[in-house]
Amino acid sequence: MEGKGLRQVRRRWRVGRPAPGRGVRTVTPFEIFFDLVFVFTLTRIVAFMGKPPDPVAMGRGLLLLMLLWFAWSGYLWLGNQTRVDRPPVRVPVLAAMAGFFVAALVMPDAWDSAPGLDGPLLLALSYVLLRAVHLALYYWVGEPVLRLRIRRFAVASVLAWFPLLVGAVLGGWAQTWLWALAFLVEIGGQRGVVQNRLGGWPVHSPEYFAERHGLVLIIALGESFLAAGVGVGTMVTKLPVLAGAVIGFILIACLWSIHFDRVSPLAEQALLRAGGERRDRIGADAYSLGHLPLIAGVLYTALSFEDVLSLISAADRPGGEPLEWPGVVALYGGTALYLLGTLLVRYLSGRGTRTSHLVIAVVPLLLLPVGRALPALLSIGLLATYLVGLVLLPGMASGGRQPASPADR
Repeated sequence: MEGKGLRQVRRRWRVGRPAPGRGVRTVTPFEIFFDLVFVFTLTRIVAFMGKPPDPVAMGRGLLLLMLLWFAWSGYLWLGNQTRVDRPPVRVPVLAAMAGFFVAALVMPDAWDSAPGLDGPLLLALSYVLLRAVHLALYYWVGEPVLRLRIRRFAVASVLAWFPLLVGAVLGGWAQTWLWALAFLVEIGGQRGVVQNRLGGWPVHSPEYFAERHGLVLIIALGESFLAAGVGVGTMVTKLPVLAGAVIGFILIACLWSIHFDRVSPLAEQALLRAGGERRDRIGADAYSLGHLPLIAGVLYTALSFEDVLSLISAADRPGGEPLEWPGVVALYGGTALYLLGTLLVRYLSGRGTRTSHLVIAVVPLLLLPVGRALPALLSIGLLATYLVGLVLLPGMASGGRQPASPADR
């Protein structure tokens, strides 16, 4: 019996090319585990941006998000191509998860050399590991046509590693500009070469594709509540602090509702009904690209949520001191970015938008001076009140169900 069991284990872990296709339409527990590690990396970006928020760090945090989102998105496309929870794909993916974990740990030192190993270089090497494992696996499981696209894309991806590594060595503003260049090279290879010239990546399982993006956004929204624990400190029993925490909870719940009740069903419906190259285009545009501003908006909102609670808990007067400009920009600008992201997802799904939707999305930007002048508690309360109005009044929201367009039928 023991010999038979050992043979079964050996057959299970035998190195062979995995069969194409997922075989299941839902996200597996292993992939949720992967996404939890990725979202932990996002929370460390919030820590990197600092308390209180710093304008330079906020910009660099956005750059880190774009690079890491691009890396995570690659593994989602890999999961769309084959089952990543089955041997022998699982082991390299676990190595990639370790890369995300190391990147998260060194994130606060992304532009500083702390005692020990060099933080920026460790982060750059973690990113190279993520990309190398993805490219190797995607090429291995891909069919001949897909392998041609991967070879073309790999050239741009490898070229992007050079400014990434050089920037990590140089540090400072040179690192910022070189890492931005690395992202542009990567996204240029993806969008300019593969997507526009070679037909893009195929979406084999639209159900899985939509669910995976939705889950990672939900996890990111949930992790925003960690900001409450950091911001309140030991003053959680103070009534103004509790009020600020509850208002922040309402704000984040409204963000969830605006997307998942109004926009996400439309995008998923468009993805399911489309076929061929149109489906691939919706997957690349509305999901891989369109969900990035949603995640960015969540991160900035979480950053400001922490700042609001810190000001309330440290203040002598109820309501706390007013937010500084970086904090209020993170709060109101992050919310506006999220609302604009919902419009982008809707538009790239082929559902169109109206001018009124755009006006609704930019109202938080118009409220910036008001939010800057108010105490922190009233500032977040004003924004939460506006979002509650969007949720309760369907005609005002940036969504609304519409019949499928002829192109989707």
